[in-house]
Amino acid sequence: MSPFTGSAARTCDWEHLRVQLADGVATVTLTRPEKLNALTFGAYADLRDLLAELSRERAVRALVLAGEGRGFCSGGDVDEIIGATLGMDTGRLLDFNRMTGQVVRAIRECPFPVIAALHGVAAGAGAVLALAADFRVADPTARFAFLFTRVSLSGGDMGAAYLLPRVVGLGHATRLLMLGEPVRAPEAERIGLISELTEDGRADDAAQALARRLADGPALALAQTKALLTAELDMPLAASIELDASTQALLMHGEDYAEFHAAFTEKRAPKWRGR
Repeated sequence: MSPFTGSAARTCDWEHLRVQLADGVATVTLTRPEKLNALTFGAYADLRDLLAELSRERAVRALVLAGEGRGFCSGGDVDEIIGATLGMDTGRLLDFNRMTGQVVRAIRECPFPVIAALHGVAAGAGAVLALAADFRVADPTARFAFLFTRVSLSGGDMGAAYLLPRVVGLGHATRLLMLGEPVRAPEAERIGLISELTEDGRADDAAQALARRLADGPALALAQTKALLTAELDMPLAASIELDASTQALLMHGEDYAEFHAAFTEKRAPKWRGR
């Protein structure tokens, strides 16, 4: 994401999200607890635009995505989205579905790690938002459900058919996307859908601790690692090795690489600057 901006001012208030920024860690919370944080058109658009703004500003080194109340996110709002889409023509439907996909792309392509802090339900689009994150930190109440076929839509929504097999393998992904059955935390951890399983009620704290650890690390190296993990998913080995070599050569010119050597020589902890 280019850091260059136009004349538009930074957005200070987000109607559908609560955004907090402290010492390089952004915490973005879905705030419709009475609806289990069901997503609306506005919520999708806010997530898309917020991630673009944060990516350009380069002030964020890690981001935690969380849900307020009893669950993470129950997916698209049945009345405000499913009901509304019944009256849309094909052009409008394509615009909407492209927008939801843009949110997933923004999570995968932003230059900082994204951690989903999960408790309760992560269903439908909520499950895909969690899937798109770099880390999924969950407590024992967490459960995933990719519900798209349950409403007579393709299970491959918002990039799920691309991402899920790469996280849990084709067999598990086929079962989860075709049947739409809930996957509770213990099984989700067993098949690799959860990065860290915490004690009950501790997912938010653990996600913040992980975000702090990442934010205190070498930001440029982490950003490039994330970019390579995404870019190389579909590359042949030779192309991946060449991209790795080019990336390392660039990072070897960085200030943080020299700082590591200086810190090692002086027997102290490195002071990362993200450059």
